[in-house]
Amino acid sequence: MTNNSATSTIINDGESHIIQSIIDTRKYPIHKEEYISQLRNKLSNEHALTLPSFILETARQQLLQEAVNNQHKAYYTQTSHSVYLSPKDDKLPDNHVYNQQLNSSKGCITTDQISNSSLLKSLYYNHEFQDFLAGILNVKKLYPYADPLSEINVHYYNQGQELNWHFDNSSFAITLLLQAPMDGGQFEYFPNLRDSSRGENGYEDVKDVMDQKKNGTILSIEPSTLVLFHGRDCLHRVRPVIGDRTRILVVLAYNDQPGVCLSEEARKTFFGRTGRED
Repeated sequence: MTNNSATSTIINDGESHIIQSIIDTRKYPIHKEEYISQLRNKLSNEHALTLPSFILETARQQLLQEAVNNQHKAYYTQTSHSVYLSPKDDKLPDNHVYNQQLNSSKGCITTDQISNSSLLKSLYYNHEFQDFLAGILNVKKLYPYADPLSEINVHYYNQGQELNWHFDNSSFAITLLLQAPMDGGQFEYFPNLRDSSRGENGYEDVKDVMDQKKNGTILSIEPSTLVLFHGRDCLHRVRPVIGDRTRILVVLAYNDQPGVCLSEEARKTFFGRTGRED
């Protein structure tokens, strides 16, 4: 007969060992509810939460080397999109802020291009890490994406590349910076520029940003920093990279419901393929 309690202990001990080899658990006590509550309140108030030196330097160096080795696999895109990431509204003029087109460009590798032995996958699938994130985000449970490409993405921004102004479709984003560029590449945002729950798009405020009449908040993000961000109603961008050192960022994508896939159309756009054998 299998001893379920003993098996569970072995699994939990294994997961804790993995966590301790990746995360600076002395600085970040990820199991303490009082600490998680403090982070949850900070994220709720400020819409963005940065955790500097979240991963150990040895882990960052290993992950960075993996990312550099995999960069030749990246699918590079240059896309035109609106701030709202929505199709053009023919009822509005072309120069309306809803229809205004911006350019973004970057490279990306996907979950299936990352080794199963990578620390990235050990971290992403770790239940203790997921519970820590869920507590900060104030959701019951986090679930990995159900398609083969979208769970873990590594983004590469070379000289002149950027992620232009936009609102996210998802309610939260989680990123980990592995390498900063020589200059540029700053993350800039404006909190609560719209209220998507009420269908209020904040056209006047967004237009002021497009016309460079407002200055956003710049997040201070150094390599090894974990960032949690509520981007659905916060306008944000990554400024153009300057210099010949690539900005390398990991996106850890979860959902608060099981079985969610990124649409095949979106996968084709962002990754150049759907992940299906077709």
